[in-house]
Amino acid sequence: MQISTTARHCELDPELRLFAQRRLERFERFARDIQEAHLIVSAEGYRHSAEITLKLKRHEMVSREESTEARAAIDRAADRVEKQLRRLKERRVSHKRGIRAMNGRGQMPPAIGDDVPTEPDEGAIEGD
Repeated sequence: MQISTTARHCELDPELRLFAQRRLERFERFARDIQEAHLIVSAEGYRHSAEITLKLKRHEMVSREESTEARAAIDRAADRVEKQLRRLKERRVSHKRGIRAMNGRGQMPPAIGDDVPTEPDEGAIEGD
């Protein structure tokens, strides 16, 4: 994954840049097809805003957050992108599980709570 950072109307100190890079690298555990990550930090007076754009193989995710501190804005924007990635991963995993769950017979297994015929207990009295 290629990570690029841009600072508009402010300077990013090396410590903050390293924090942002480590935070963005954590996204690879949710999706291996992330091609590019772009972080834009801008300052207007006391307000700092962070925008994170992720380009995946078939998706693009964007998150914008504002705060009084640049680090907090980056962290909040990263949290939102992470939430989006978690949902994407869950959709991908559940889709694969649905295909595998067909057991090769073209039938989905019964859902929990469906009426499934069961065998009678050995000790049960029949004919009542």
